[in-house]
Amino acid sequence: MDNEQAKDGGLTERHNARMARKKEVVDKKIAAATRNAGVLVITCGNGKGKSSSAFGMVARALGHGMKVGIVQFIKGAIPTGEEQFFRRFPDEVSFHVMGEGYTWETQDRTRDVEKAQAAWQRAQALLSDPAIGMVILDELNIALKYKYLDVQQVIADLQARPAMQHVVITGRGAPPELIEVADTVTEMQPVKHAFAAGIAAQQGVEW
Repeated sequence: MDNEQAKDGGLTERHNARMARKKEVVDKKIAAATRNAGVLVITCGNGKGKSSSAFGMVARALGHGMKVGIVQFIKGAIPTGEEQFFRRFPDEVSFHVMGEGYTWETQDRTRDVEKAQAAWQRAQALLSDPAIGMVILDELNIALKYKYLDVQQVIADLQARPAMQHVVITGRGAPPELIEVADTVTEMQPVKHAFAAGIAAQQGVEW
């Protein structure tokens, strides 16, 4: 056996030993996770991918035969690819676009509050329906950040939902009270973004 073969053999042995230890740790964690429950997931932060992640979970839920309810806060000025796609499945997806555009475009707080409250009424209906396996509340964090909605009322409604219903909330600026009651929170942080280099928002990537 030459030096290169011995080196490769040692690397393989160390890798196998490391993976065996890792498997033992992971298997113990899986064995300890015995409870089934609907989870509250929040994707927040300034990076790209919050809504994209949520709509990926919609596709995943549909693949498992679940019914999904979607309420989009803030958004609504332009049709998105996700809306056009998921409206193809009216029996499985209840899709509600309830905003009128980004807050810096609408320039009308009173109107924004009215639209957010109407959207929350729609969300309440979905959150009280045990036939809906997953509810997406897209950009809800923004509505809470600007105090268009009462965060305590939102939390109360979320906690009163059916036991096995999953909820995914997106948007920048998730309030601490909401993060506290969530089960899974992921904060997206930007490293690079094409827009900063002067590239316009691209169809299929940004909307």
